[in-house]
Amino acid sequence: MINARCKICRRGGVKLFLKGERCFSQKCAMIKRPYPPGKKGKRKTSPLSEYGKQLREKQKLKRWYNLREKQFEKYVKKVLFSHKKTEKDPADSLIKILESRLDNVVFLLGFASSRFQARQLVSHGYFLVNNKSINIPSYQVKKGDVISLKPKALKKNIFKEISLKIKKQKIPSWLQFDPKNLEAKVVGEPSLQEAVPPAEISSIFEYYSR
Repeated sequence: MINARCKICRRGGVKLFLKGERCFSQKCAMIKRPYPPGKKGKRKTSPLSEYGKQLREKQKLKRWYNLREKQFEKYVKKVLFSHKKTEKDPADSLIKILESRLDNVVFLLGFASSRFQARQLVSHGYFLVNNKSINIPSYQVKKGDVISLKPKALKKNIFKEISLKIKKQKIPSWLQFDPKNLEAKVVGEPSLQEAVPPAEISSIFEYYSR
Protein backbone atom coordinates (compact mmCIF):
# COMPACT_ATOMS: atom_id res chain seq x y z
CA MET A 1 0.00 0.00 0.00
CA ILE A 2 1.29 3.47 -0.91
CA ASN A 3 2.06 5.44 2.22
CA ALA A 4 0.36 8.81 2.81
CA ARG A 5 3.76 10.52 2.61
CA CYS A 6 4.33 9.01 -0.84
CA LYS A 7 1.04 10.48 -1.98
CA ILE A 8 2.25 13.93 -0.89
CA CYS A 9 5.17 13.66 -3.34
CA ARG A 10 2.97 12.37 -6.13
CA ARG A 11 0.41 15.11 -5.58
CA GLY A 12 3.10 17.80 -5.68
CA GLY A 13 4.89 16.22 -8.62
CA VAL A 14 8.28 16.32 -6.89
CA LYS A 15 10.30 13.90 -4.77
CA LEU A 16 10.46 15.30 -1.22
CA PHE A 17 12.37 12.38 0.36
CA LEU A 18 9.79 11.89 3.11
CA LYS A 19 10.25 8.10 3.42
CA GLY A 20 14.00 7.96 3.97
CA GLU A 21 15.90 5.10 2.31
CA ARG A 22 12.84 3.99 0.32
CA CYS A 23 13.04 7.26 -1.64
CA PHE A 24 16.46 6.27 -3.00
CA SER A 25 15.32 2.84 -4.19
CA GLN A 26 13.26 1.55 -7.10
CA LYS A 27 10.38 1.16 -4.62
CA CYS A 28 9.92 4.93 -4.58
CA ALA A 29 6.34 5.85 -5.50
CA MET A 30 7.59 8.66 -7.74
CA ILE A 31 9.34 6.03 -9.87
CA LYS A 32 6.57 3.43 -9.83
CA ARG A 33 3.66 5.88 -10.12
CA PRO A 34 4.90 9.28 -11.38
CA TYR A 35 1.42 10.78 -11.58
CA PRO A 36 -1.07 12.26 -9.06
CA PRO A 37 -3.03 9.87 -6.78
CA GLY A 38 -6.10 8.40 -8.48
CA LYS A 39 -6.62 6.08 -11.44
CA LYS A 40 -3.90 6.45 -14.04
CA GLY A 41 -5.11 8.32 -17.10
CA LYS A 42 -8.54 8.94 -15.55
CA ARG A 43 -7.84 11.97 -13.41
CA LYS A 44 -8.33 15.30 -15.13
CA THR A 45 -6.07 18.17 -14.16
CA SER A 46 -7.02 21.77 -14.77
CA PRO A 47 -4.56 24.67 -14.90
CA LEU A 48 -3.71 26.05 -11.47
CA SER A 49 -4.70 29.57 -10.53
CA GLU A 50 -2.02 31.95 -9.27
CA TYR A 51 -3.19 31.23 -5.72
CA GLY A 52 -3.05 27.50 -6.43
CA LYS A 53 0.55 27.77 -7.62
CA GLN A 54 1.55 29.74 -4.53
CA LEU A 55 -0.17 27.20 -2.27
CA ARG A 56 1.56 24.30 -4.03
CA GLU A 57 5.02 25.87 -3.63
CA LYS A 58 4.33 26.62 0.04
CA GLN A 59 3.23 23.06 0.69
CA LYS A 60 6.30 21.61 -1.03
CA LEU A 61 8.80 23.59 1.04
CA LYS A 62 6.89 23.12 4.29
CA ARG A 63 6.83 19.36 3.80
CA TRP A 64 10.43 19.25 2.56
CA TYR A 65 11.51 20.53 5.97
CA ASN A 66 8.83 18.54 7.83
CA LEU A 67 7.23 21.58 9.46
CA ARG A 68 3.77 22.32 10.79
CA GLU A 69 1.83 25.17 9.23
CA LYS A 70 2.17 27.57 12.19
CA GLN A 71 5.90 26.94 12.43
CA PHE A 72 6.45 27.51 8.74
CA GLU A 73 4.28 30.63 8.64
CA LYS A 74 6.19 32.07 11.59
CA TYR A 75 9.51 31.67 9.77
CA VAL A 76 8.22 33.22 6.54
CA LYS A 77 6.61 36.21 8.24
CA LYS A 78 9.73 36.80 10.34
CA VAL A 79 11.78 37.02 7.14
CA LEU A 80 9.21 39.26 5.43
CA PHE A 81 9.21 41.62 8.41
CA SER A 82 13.01 41.82 8.66
CA HIS A 83 13.34 42.20 4.88
CA LYS A 84 11.62 45.59 5.14
CA LYS A 85 14.54 46.82 7.26
CA THR A 86 17.40 45.21 5.35
CA GLU A 87 18.52 44.66 1.76
CA LYS A 88 19.14 40.94 2.25
CA ASP A 89 17.65 38.43 -0.18
CA PRO A 90 14.52 37.14 1.64
CA ALA A 91 14.73 33.75 -0.09
CA ASP A 92 18.29 33.22 1.10
CA SER A 93 17.35 34.38 4.61
CA LEU A 94 14.45 31.91 4.82
CA ILE A 95 16.55 28.96 3.64
CA LYS A 96 19.31 29.92 6.07
CA ILE A 97 16.84 29.66 8.96
CA LEU A 98 15.34 26.37 7.77
CA GLU A 99 18.69 24.74 7.03
CA SER A 100 20.07 25.77 10.45
CA ARG A 101 17.42 23.87 12.39
CA LEU A 102 19.06 21.14 14.49
CA ASP A 103 16.82 18.41 13.07
CA ASN A 104 17.77 19.43 9.54
CA VAL A 105 21.48 19.39 10.43
CA VAL A 106 21.10 15.90 11.90
CA PHE A 107 19.55 14.80 8.61
CA LEU A 108 22.24 16.49 6.50
CA LEU A 109 24.96 14.73 8.50
CA GLY A 110 23.43 11.33 7.75
CA PHE A 111 22.33 10.41 11.27
CA ALA A 112 18.74 10.06 10.00
CA SER A 113 17.30 8.82 6.72
CA SER A 114 14.66 11.57 6.60
CA ARG A 115 13.90 14.90 8.25
CA PHE A 116 10.90 13.26 9.88
CA GLN A 117 13.17 10.70 11.56
CA ALA A 118 15.72 13.41 12.43
CA ARG A 119 13.05 15.35 14.28
CA GLN A 120 12.22 12.27 16.35
CA LEU A 121 15.88 11.54 17.16
CA VAL A 122 16.50 15.10 18.34
CA SER A 123 13.32 15.04 20.43
CA HIS A 124 14.55 11.85 22.12
CA GLY A 125 17.64 13.71 23.28
CA TYR A 126 20.31 11.78 21.37
CA PHE A 127 22.37 14.83 20.40
CA LEU A 128 24.64 17.40 22.00
CA VAL A 129 25.39 20.95 20.88
CA ASN A 130 28.59 22.26 22.44
CA ASN A 131 28.43 19.32 24.90
CA LYS A 132 24.95 20.32 26.08
CA SER A 133 21.96 18.07 25.53
CA ILE A 134 19.46 19.67 23.14
CA ASN A 135 16.10 18.03 22.45
CA ILE A 136 14.49 20.91 20.55
CA PRO A 137 14.28 20.16 16.79
CA SER A 138 13.90 23.86 15.92
CA TYR A 139 17.10 24.83 17.77
CA GLN A 140 19.13 27.11 15.50
CA VAL A 141 22.79 26.15 15.16
CA LYS A 142 25.31 28.89 14.41
CA LYS A 143 28.89 29.21 13.25
CA GLY A 144 31.26 27.65 15.78
CA ASP A 145 28.72 25.20 17.21
CA VAL A 146 29.76 21.55 17.56
CA ILE A 147 27.06 18.91 17.09
CA SER A 148 27.71 15.38 18.34
CA LEU A 149 25.96 12.13 19.09
CA LYS A 150 25.70 11.14 22.75
CA PRO A 151 27.96 8.13 23.47
CA LYS A 152 25.09 6.18 25.03
CA ALA A 153 23.04 6.66 21.86
CA LEU A 154 25.43 4.33 20.00
CA LYS A 155 23.87 1.45 21.90
CA LYS A 156 20.55 2.09 20.16
CA ASN A 157 19.75 -0.16 17.19
CA ILE A 158 19.11 2.80 14.92
CA PHE A 159 22.74 3.92 15.26
CA LYS A 160 24.45 0.52 15.10
CA GLU A 161 25.61 0.92 11.49
CA ILE A 162 25.86 4.70 11.54
CA SER A 163 29.55 4.76 10.58
CA LEU A 164 28.80 2.97 7.31
CA LYS A 165 25.80 5.16 6.52
CA ILE A 166 27.67 8.40 7.14
CA LYS A 167 30.46 7.41 4.73
CA LYS A 168 27.94 7.66 1.88
CA GLN A 169 26.64 11.06 2.96
CA LYS A 170 27.47 14.22 1.02
CA ILE A 171 28.04 16.88 3.69
CA PRO A 172 27.33 20.54 2.78
CA SER A 173 30.27 22.93 2.75
CA TRP A 174 29.10 24.87 5.81
CA LEU A 175 29.46 21.77 7.99
CA GLN A 176 32.78 20.13 8.84
CA PHE A 177 32.36 16.51 9.87
CA ASP A 178 34.66 14.21 11.84
CA PRO A 179 33.43 10.66 11.10
CA LYS A 180 35.78 9.09 13.65
CA ASN A 181 34.31 11.00 16.59
CA LEU A 182 30.87 11.38 14.99
CA GLU A 183 30.79 15.12 15.50
CA ALA A 184 30.38 18.12 13.21
CA LYS A 185 31.31 21.77 13.46
CA VAL A 186 29.40 24.62 11.85
CA VAL A 187 32.07 26.45 9.85
CA GLY A 188 29.90 28.68 7.69
CA GLU A 189 26.31 29.56 6.82
CA PRO A 190 23.77 27.71 4.68
CA SER A 191 22.91 29.21 1.30
CA LEU A 192 20.02 28.97 -1.11
CA GLN A 193 22.39 27.93 -3.90
CA GLU A 194 23.72 24.92 -2.01
CA ALA A 195 20.44 23.84 -0.40
CA VAL A 196 18.56 23.76 -3.74
CA PRO A 197 15.04 23.54 -2.26
CA PRO A 198 12.30 22.05 -4.48
CA ALA A 199 10.11 25.15 -4.48
CA GLU A 200 9.85 28.65 -5.92
CA ILE A 201 10.49 30.78 -2.82
CA SER A 202 9.10 34.02 -4.32
CA SER A 203 5.68 32.35 -4.72
CA ILE A 204 5.72 31.44 -1.03
CA PHE A 205 6.31 35.05 -0.02
CA GLU A 206 3.48 36.12 -2.32
CA TYR A 207 1.19 33.57 -0.67
CA TYR A 208 1.80 34.99 2.81
CA SER A 209 1.67 38.59 1.61
CA ARG A 210 -1.95 38.36 0.51
